[in-house]
Amino acid sequence: MAKQTDFAEKAKKASMERGVKCPKCGTVKVPTLYVQSVPSAHGSYRFNRQRVQVCKCNEKEIYG
Repeated sequence: MAKQTDFAEKAKKASMERGVKCPKCGTVKVPTLYVQSVPSAHGSYRFNRQRVQVCKCNEKEIYG
């Protein structure tokens, strides 16, 4: 029979932060999809998508 977890263990596991910490500010980096619209040669728009890691250090550069 499997070991049953109690509420304290579940709460401890839920409160743990997952991800990579930033060496500058110490906050956890959040992976975000950055979409940029770029005009193409034919007069229409393309969407360039890239994943970026956002923390307090580079938040204004990406969002602003």
